[in-house]
Amino acid sequence: MNAQRPAAVIILAAGEGTRMKSDTPKVLHRIGGDPLLGHALRAAHGAEAENVAVVVRHERDRVIEFINQADPTAIIADQDEIKGTGRAVECGLLALDPQLQGTVLVTMGDVPLLSGETLTALTEAHVTAGAAVTVITATLDDPKSYGRIVRGADGSVERIVEFKDATDAEREIKEFNSGIYAFDAEVLRTALPKIGTDNAQGEKYLTDVLQLAREAGGKVEAFLCDDIWQTEGVNDRVQLARLGKVLNQRTCERWMREGVTIVDPDTTWIDVHATIERDALILPGTQVIGASTIGTHAVIGPDTTLIDTEVGAHAEVKRTEANLAVIGADAKVGPFSYLRPGTELGVGGKIGGFVETKNAKIHDGAKVPHLAYCGDAVVGEGSNVGAGTIFANYDGTNKHQTVLGKHSFVGSNSVLVAPVTLADGAYVAAGSAITKNVGPGELAVTRAQQRNIAGWVERTRPDSAAAAAAAAARTTDAQTSTEGEQEQA
Repeated sequence: MNAQRPAAVIILAAGEGTRMKSDTPKVLHRIGGDPLLGHALRAAHGAEAENVAVVVRHERDRVIEFINQADPTAIIADQDEIKGTGRAVECGLLALDPQLQGTVLVTMGDVPLLSGETLTALTEAHVTAGAAVTVITATLDDPKSYGRIVRGADGSVERIVEFKDATDAEREIKEFNSGIYAFDAEVLRTALPKIGTDNAQGEKYLTDVLQLAREAGGKVEAFLCDDIWQTEGVNDRVQLARLGKVLNQRTCERWMREGVTIVDPDTTWIDVHATIERDALILPGTQVIGASTIGTHAVIGPDTTLIDTEVGAHAEVKRTEANLAVIGADAKVGPFSYLRPGTELGVGGKIGGFVETKNAKIHDGAKVPHLAYCGDAVVGEGSNVGAGTIFANYDGTNKHQTVLGKHSFVGSNSVLVAPVTLADGAYVAAGSAITKNVGPGELAVTRAQQRNIAGWVERTRPDSAAAAAAAAARTTDAQTSTEGEQEQA
C-alpha cells in the first residue's frame, strides 16, 4: 500500500443533530444537491482511501439507505450506548480489519466543504512528520464552543481541551480543533480502550488519544488549514444555508475558470454533480440541479431551472423548467415552457412559449411553438404543431400515444385524441378534433360548416352595446354601398 494514501477514513455520522429541529437526520440535509454525508464520502474517496467506514446511530436505517446508494463499498459501523467521539471512532475501528496498518483519518459527516485534496495533504504531512497523531486546526478571533489547541513550549500540540472543560485562559486561545484527524492505526487501536468518561459531558473524548500518544512518546502535530470553511460543520439551518451559499460560490467560480460565462453568480445555483462545457452562457436566475449537463455555447436563462436535464451545444433555453429532459443541439425552448420527464427535443427543434410537454419525443427540426400541451407523443422530423393544440392523451383510465409522421402539419386550436397516428406529410385543418388516423399527404378536417345568422344580435340583445355597434356599422355599410352605386351611374 502507498504510505501516502490513508488506510482508512472513518466518518462520524451518528449524531442526532437536535439543533436542526428536523425529522430528517442532520447528515441527510442537502447543499449543492448532495446530503452533507455525500460530501463527506466524496472527500474520503478524493483522498484515495483504502477503506471508508461510516459510524451511524440516529435514524440508522435512513442513513444506511443513502450510504448504500451513494457508496455501496462503504463499511457500516454502529455506535452503541456509550457516548462520545472517542467511542464513535472505536466502533468505526472495530468494523475494520483488526490488522489494519497505516494512517487512519477521522472526519465528520456534517462538514461538507472539506476536500479530498485537504485530506491528502493532511495524510502526507502526517506521514512525513512521523507523527502518532495530526489534527487539522484553524484560527478564529472567537472560536466559540470549539475545543482549543494547547501547544507546548516546542510548538507541538500538547493537548486539546474541550470548551466546557477549558479554563478562562484556555478559552482565550484562538486556535481551535476542527475535529478532523490523522492517526497511526496502531496508536489509535492501543489508546481508545484506555479512554474514560470522567469529564464535564460524561463522554469518551477522542481528544484524549492525543495525551495518551504523547505519554507513549509519540509526536502530536497540527496541520493548520487556511481555508476555514473546510473546517466548519453544520449544526442548524442557519449554518446549512451559509455553507450552501459558500459551496455554490465555489462551484460557480470553478466553472467560470473552466471557461463558462456566469453573468450573475449571486443568483445562479449549480449543483456539484452538474457539468457545463466551455463557452456556455448562464444568465441570471438560473438553477442547474442534479446531474444536468450543458453543452458548449448553449445559452441558459434567465429564470430557468434544469433538473437532471441534458442540453446540447448551441441550444437556447429561457424562462423554462425542465425535469429529466433532453434538449438537442441548436434547439430552442421557451419562454415559459414546462418540460416534464421523458421530453426529448431533437436537433434544431423548438418548444415555444407556454408549452407543456411530457413523455414526448420531438424529432429534429420539429416545432411545438405556442400555447400547447404535448403529452405521450412522437412528433416526426420537420413537423409543425400549431398554437393551442392539445394532445388528448388520457381517457380517464389509461394514457395513450399520438404519433405525427415526418413533415406533418397540425393547424391551430386542434385536438388530437389518442391513440391516433398522422402519417408522413399529413395535414390537420385548424380547429379540428382528430379521432382517426390520417394517411400520408391527407388533409383531415372535422369542423362543422360555418353559418352566419343575420340580425341575431339585435333580436336577442336589443339594448346592448353590441347591437348599437352592429346597427351603426350596417348604416355605414348601406351609405357606402349607395355612394358607390351613384358613382357608377
